[in-house]
Amino acid sequence: MLGAPRHGAPASGLLYLHGFNSGLGSPKLRLMVRAGEVLGLACAAPQLPHRPEAALALAEEALSALGPRPLLVGSSLGGFLASCLAERHGHTAVLINPALRPAALMADWIGERFVNDHTGEAFHLTVAHREALLAMTPERLTPERYLLLLGTADEALDCREAFAAYRGAATLLHPGGDHAFTALADYLPAVLAWGGHRLTPSQAASLVRALEQEAPSGDTMGIDND
Repeated sequence: MLGAPRHGAPASGLLYLHGFNSGLGSPKLRLMVRAGEVLGLACAAPQLPHRPEAALALAEEALSALGPRPLLVGSSLGGFLASCLAERHGHTAVLINPALRPAALMADWIGERFVNDHTGEAFHLTVAHREALLAMTPERLTPERYLLLLGTADEALDCREAFAAYRGAATLLHPGGDHAFTALADYLPAVLAWGGHRLTPSQAASLVRALEQEAPSGDTMGIDND
């Protein structure tokens, strides 16, 4: 059962990595951090810069405060970064609709201007972004490290490609799930169990209610980007 904690020593901390052009206001990020806090886990969820090499360096730096066995959780481009770190350091990871070949995905966006709604930062994608992502891409993936959460109606990425690339990894398919994977709360017990910790469905539901009460008017845990 994916809801039961894995055998072996539990994760010593939790690192959440948001997706492209997202940030600290992401409901998924806030939900994961709060879940880690409930379990007494050291948590890190840095605001990642848009330059891929800088984002990976900041994420790797955050690992130092999370003990010897951190659980990595990443969404979209954050899933790609989590894979880079998992393969580099031998950690386990949960990947939410992960980007597989972000260098190819971003090739068509070179020259486009983006504004991060979380930070207000404006930037253009350049050839340097693509080259950095190419250089970072792991040569191989180790399926047993990963739990995949895939939405079958992801409008940005084809979930079948992730399923094939991580063939052999534990996988949960969310029927009709979109790229934002707004149903993350329903899968929190499985996510934390992958790190050897137990979170009950009732605890997960309580976290959602608490975060919705704290959120600005009109904001809910069902509205998200990466």
